[in-house]
Amino acid sequence: MTEACDQLVRADEIHALLEHFSKNSYRVKGDPKGDPVTGKCLKLYAKDYQFTVINNTAGDLCAHYPSKLAVLEYEKCSTVKERVESLFDSNKVKNIFKQARFARCRSRFVIPVILFEGKHVCRSATVSSGAEMYSRSGLDFIFTGGEQSTSTASKSVPTSEQSDMQMFDRVRGQDINVLKTFSVKYIVDLMVEKKKVKFGMNVTSSEKVDKENRYGEFCIVSVPYPGCEFFKEWKDNSYLGEVMQFDWTQGYVDACLDIPPTEVLRQLSIDWSQYKSWNLIQLTQNYLKMMLHVLSEGDKGVLVHCISGWDRTPMFVSLLRLSLWADGAIHKSLTAAEILYLTLAYDWYLFGHNLSDRLNKGEEILLFCFYFLSNITSEEYSIHSKKSSKLHSSLSDTNGVIKAPETYSSGLRRHLNNSSSSLASVGGCQRKLSSGSAGSNSGPIDSNNPLFYISGEDEVVINGSPASGFSQSDSFHPTPNGSRLQAGLSCKRSSSPILMQSNRGRQSSISESPTCGSWQVISGTGSLISTECHSTSSQSFSKIGSCEEALEAPASERWEKLDAVRRIFNNAYHNKITTKFKPDTGIMNQLSERLGFKQSKGFF
Repeated sequence: MTEACDQLVRADEIHALLEHFSKNSYRVKGDPKGDPVTGKCLKLYAKDYQFTVINNTAGDLCAHYPSKLAVLEYEKCSTVKERVESLFDSNKVKNIFKQARFARCRSRFVIPVILFEGKHVCRSATVSSGAEMYSRSGLDFIFTGGEQSTSTASKSVPTSEQSDMQMFDRVRGQDINVLKTFSVKYIVDLMVEKKKVKFGMNVTSSEKVDKENRYGEFCIVSVPYPGCEFFKEWKDNSYLGEVMQFDWTQGYVDACLDIPPTEVLRQLSIDWSQYKSWNLIQLTQNYLKMMLHVLSEGDKGVLVHCISGWDRTPMFVSLLRLSLWADGAIHKSLTAAEILYLTLAYDWYLFGHNLSDRLNKGEEILLFCFYFLSNITSEEYSIHSKKSSKLHSSLSDTNGVIKAPETYSSGLRRHLNNSSSSLASVGGCQRKLSSGSAGSNSGPIDSNNPLFYISGEDEVVINGSPASGFSQSDSFHPTPNGSRLQAGLSCKRSSSPILMQSNRGRQSSISESPTCGSWQVISGTGSLISTECHSTSSQSFSKIGSCEEALEAPASERWEKLDAVRRIFNNAYHNKITTKFKPDTGIMNQLSERLGFKQSKGFF
């Protein structure tokens, strides 16, 4: 009873947050829901941390950052008397942020959001270009009515005597000052470009291409990751990240993966040269492994950023937060509902992720973030594991081996398999792999190691345990916009596994059909599926040694915690988004929205 009273978040509050989030893009001014959500996040932080609050209620630091920024100082400890003094002076920290904000795109400056063993995980946008530095600093001076002090104004607005080089030195020097204030050493750059180019003009830059090597004292890790547009392809291809690769040959992709050969990063036994052959799941897994390893084994903090810092950045920040929480390393007193509320509200909503726009375009990167949790439940991703021995390449075994039953509702599964794709539960389908595929080192999957997917109603009970999961679509076709599908499934449409009577004589006569104990997979015509179902693939799907092994595998505490978060999110997403969202796909409507003649309306 006491534990229930201590919980700060109810299920209906998560539903309400997601519903508001799906209809409104957060801004400091003009969003009445912003302040109550911010207050709830601060209360959740306060359960485990002492922190300093930086006031951004007027949006003077950034219009799409939280109105109150929490700078974590240290973890509370019940056995030690709490310290009264603060590690940071809020006025000085705010001044540092204010001076440095023009160094980053859209004024999205470096801000710490996670604290692990005294090391900060920070987020930001990428480095701004010279044109943006001039324009934003000039506009800021105009709109403040010249009320800045002489020293501040002279720093913000360059005079005709000051050269471009001096301006870059000063502004980026202030950005470096923020990084040093929070002891950041590693900069993880997710951009697939060296510089973002629009209409033939560089609109952003990045630390990795700074001509004067101003960021040379930091360890810059360039790990190009597809932008939110790629997740439209993920949705269109029935939400199957295991069979999707990013097209690295596209003209705008000019950033290459670059892992500096430092002592910490050399401990990772991942063949980085194969990154272009990894599918979406493998790419995400290996990048997350690297970030967790650097955070665990490194001696200083980490900065994660993409271009604007509101799509790919919150995804990896959220995954880091949830993974560390599942290990009991951070937010130790928060429940699954509380950590879900915190990461949805603080990592995504309050830092400007435009969910309404992304849903209207079908770019469901938020859904992918929580869908992906099932791929990091093993101890391999635990911060407590010995990374030098357990962090290895995902080329052969990171396709989401089934360790426990899935828990997706039938409504969400229908959403994850759109109406244009027929549903199929695949069992025991023998797959032949392309021999010349890069990054593939697996042979054909034996029929004794069946794929096991369940479709149908909300739950199927197997040996007393509920089990339900994603079903796969019958066929996939290459798409031109940034993705290459690795396989085509040609299995007949089938039902959920159906409980058959335990008749040894009958089972021996149908030994060629895919089975799982007393379960049989039935085709759409009502006959047992045979093992004649084939497919070709350059990457193997999830496979298990036996059905019993998958269903009876003991669930770790890490798995249970991540699965609990995923269950709550799936329920909220299905109830507040899947059942209400209706994308406007008409060509004229899309054109009208882009030209500003029509407001985007994704709900009815």
